[in-house]
Amino acid sequence: MGENNEFGPACFINRELSWLDFNERVLEEAEDLDNPLLERVKFFTIFNSNLDEFFEIRVAGLKQQIEALVAQRSADGLTPAETLAAVQTRVRQLVNRQYRCWREDLVPALIKSGIRFPQVGDLKTAERTWVDNYYQTRVRPVLTPLAVDSSHPFPQLLNKSLNLIVQLGTLAEDQSLEMQRGYRLAIVQLPRILPRLIRLPGKAAGIYLFLGRLMGHYLGDLFPGMKILGYWLFRVTRNSELYIDEEETENLLNAVEQELQKRRRGEAVRLEVEKSCPPEIRDELLSQERLSQEDLYLVDGPISPGRLMVLWEECQRPELKDSPFVGIYPAPLKEAADLFAAIRKQDVLLHHPYESFEPVIEFLEQAAEDPRVLAIKQTLYRTGADKRLIGALMRAANNGKQVSVVVELRARFDEENNIDWARKLEDAGVHVVYGLVGLKIHGKLCLVVRREEDGLRRYLHLSSGNYNPTTARIYTDLGLFTCHPDFGEDATNLFNLLTGICQFPGMRRLLVAPFTLHQRMLELVNREAEHARQGLPALIRAKMNSLVDREMIEALYRASQAGVTIQLLVRGICCLRPQVKGISDNITVGSVVDRFLEHSRIFYFANACQPEVLVSSADWMPRNFFRRIEVAFPILDGNLHDRLCRQILDVAWADNTKARFLGATGGYQKAPGKPGTAAIRSQYEFMRRAAQGGILDPQAKPGKRGYPRVKVRTQPPSRETGSKSV
Repeated sequence: MGENNEFGPACFINRELSWLDFNERVLEEAEDLDNPLLERVKFFTIFNSNLDEFFEIRVAGLKQQIEALVAQRSADGLTPAETLAAVQTRVRQLVNRQYRCWREDLVPALIKSGIRFPQVGDLKTAERTWVDNYYQTRVRPVLTPLAVDSSHPFPQLLNKSLNLIVQLGTLAEDQSLEMQRGYRLAIVQLPRILPRLIRLPGKAAGIYLFLGRLMGHYLGDLFPGMKILGYWLFRVTRNSELYIDEEETENLLNAVEQELQKRRRGEAVRLEVEKSCPPEIRDELLSQERLSQEDLYLVDGPISPGRLMVLWEECQRPELKDSPFVGIYPAPLKEAADLFAAIRKQDVLLHHPYESFEPVIEFLEQAAEDPRVLAIKQTLYRTGADKRLIGALMRAANNGKQVSVVVELRARFDEENNIDWARKLEDAGVHVVYGLVGLKIHGKLCLVVRREEDGLRRYLHLSSGNYNPTTARIYTDLGLFTCHPDFGEDATNLFNLLTGICQFPGMRRLLVAPFTLHQRMLELVNREAEHARQGLPALIRAKMNSLVDREMIEALYRASQAGVTIQLLVRGICCLRPQVKGISDNITVGSVVDRFLEHSRIFYFANACQPEVLVSSADWMPRNFFRRIEVAFPILDGNLHDRLCRQILDVAWADNTKARFLGATGGYQKAPGKPGTAAIRSQYEFMRRAAQGGILDPQAKPGKRGYPRVKVRTQPPSRETGSKSV
């Protein structure tokens, strides 16, 4: 943090409120009539799942600070209590807007498209027969009604579990306290093993029933002899942060597993309940979960709408979705006899998802089978469910190669998946380690050591994104294949640091957090400022997910004051306030939310016409700079340097369709249209350019904005495995 505090609270935007601004941009995609209907539904569900995680982690953290009487103010001048109050007000506005979009916009459009959500009582006789059977055979056997009274304590509700609270009429002669108030309460949890949306079969394929409504219809069957006065859906969100004292933990894997069990029963931070629920029952729920009225969110629509994603996943109507797209197989790798030969010839830059992730998997598969390969070392943060990448590492170990994998067990909400893979890798003979005490391993790199005619050669893949074939199709990321000796030496030293016992040895080319990344980035920003003062060309272009670090923001302010032009593409949180007279006049901040999740981190520094460009796994946040192992790598090849600057950054910055721009007051607005200016949608422009290198479908009709539907080979036909899609 800057020593002189020359930039006061008015120069900064609150971190939590900035995140909510980002999620509002996600919601805008659900509201955008130019998006296909089911894509809008998809964004509607993403908005909600984002908000869930925000409460589980960020709101939970604010509540803990308040309970601990933390009074320290954030950079924008708010205390934790003031921030929480502002967050709760803002969330209510967004939730009301979210469900208004559902009721008034999405539902009518879905009905018009033949997708309906009727009540059970509105079904035809044949449909009712099917639903009756479904309830009796699939639902009823797994339901457990739980009474709430003096002899039945309020049940422990799991995090984000969806529940019915049922109001039951009672017999007048019973004089218990519950009877005196005229009703009893019971809770029925919706079984997680059942789908929340039940699609009726046959010709009624466009008819869906909400599980909660289906259960509500049959409540009389669960409570025979009782009168159902009403029922309402609700759910509780809990603190889901893991709390592990690594220095006191002998077995990190076991410790993480134990904390995962606690996550489901953490302290409550939010109660969502149907708007029609009577106030006295809402108060009962709040009291049982030790929450206040400020923690209550009334919902006029489906609670936990993340399960609506099934509409997007199941529906086979292409007119309601984006045109299909599969990334092309990268041109530099098509004609090579093998991947190692191609990488020896030149560095190869991969731009996902416009270029396929398949070469990364092939790189590992080829290394696993190649008798010349001696060792493979890799970091794994989020791997997903695709078995090929993990399978290649396991086969490599079975083939006698030295395989070491650094698995990050604390990758948030992927912990269980990573534990499972870690055990499978260990069973296969892979040497699995869990990194360094106090630091998450977030850097993405894979090192292959191969014996060749002229000695040992190290091949390296570095990336801004995870080794996850699934997300590689929907996240924008950059990866680099290289066998440059300096990169190989740096990677070797870094893996020795992660798996052994040694001090940080320094690096030739790579920047590594928490050791050198923050300081070097500050130096590069300050160098641009000095060049501007000397009258030399000065420009900073940076693309990242979040900008929070105060010291970095203050350095950017000083660079702006010195005359540096600064263009920032920040997808999510941005605590920097641009366009403030005398402070950030020369800083422009844009954000793109579109079909693919913008995830790549690129940093460009003009350096007086000798530009430096780096790609990184790290955002400009304190956690990335100081609490994680992160890697930033320079682009040395001139052709790749030019491609990154002129074909990727230029196009990303030119977006005038999906980009929103941050103003001095903190709000985001779309770029004003200029007469005669063509509409540029950066992601679709990247898709169009990829299609030029792929195989166009002669049957395809033009898609939105004239971009073609494409069917693209992800592997060249000359390969023995033939054509394969990811």
